[in-house]
Amino acid sequence: MNDTILETAGMTREFSGFVAVDGVNLRVRTGTIHALIGPNGAGKTTCFNLLTKFLQPTRGTIRFKDRDITGLKPAQVARLGLVRSFQISAVFPHLTALENVRLALQRARGASFDFWRSDRALRVYDDRAHELLFDVGLSGYAETVVTQLPYGRKRALEIATTLALDPEMMLLDEPTAGMTHGDVDLIVQLIRRIRANRTILMVEHNLSVVEGLCDTITVLTRGKVLAEGDYASVSKNPEVVTAYLGSEHA
Repeated sequence: MNDTILETAGMTREFSGFVAVDGVNLRVRTGTIHALIGPNGAGKTTCFNLLTKFLQPTRGTIRFKDRDITGLKPAQVARLGLVRSFQISAVFPHLTALENVRLALQRARGASFDFWRSDRALRVYDDRAHELLFDVGLSGYAETVVTQLPYGRKRALEIATTLALDPEMMLLDEPTAGMTHGDVDLIVQLIRRIRANRTILMVEHNLSVVEGLCDTITVLTRGKVLAEGDYASVSKNPEVVTAYLGSEHA
């Protein structure tokens, strides 16, 4: 039985002669939390953009659930169950938390955004929206406008809107970036709660988060895979220490 949900072969992306991602072979096992780490400019976010089809690879293939998705568009892979978050919060700032999640749930209606429908007609989504807000610890913020939410709560809301798409696999791009220690703990606990029946691939700079959450770690440097394994083995790899850990603690 194939336990791989996402796999790349020779995934490469060039920009005017600059190779940002260079022949990356990545294999993510179903039901795991897998991290991409590496110094700034290593190609981590470019990998995310390739996997979720915001960029097309120059060469190589990408397979999701044993289907070739290399030539698909972002909306198509999202419908297949591969959904991402972004480094910068992508929620609607002047809507409430509940309204943001409800908009994400409206995907079930197809291509219609329902802007001309009465608010009452969309209340059918409220129960599920409240459930998702509860799942991410935002029950008390349902009627709060996003601009009034603390930063960590905004990131939790973004995860709730991602969960509203019912993904089999979530790609989280630096979910704890710029957070206080308390907010980091909140997001770590949230990721632990939502991992049930899902696979998570994350880019993360906070190594204590990576150590505590991730089953497998892939280290990138200059667009190439430098090492892969669990945290104990990767953190002791001399090349990793030189390329990444050493620079972090220099």
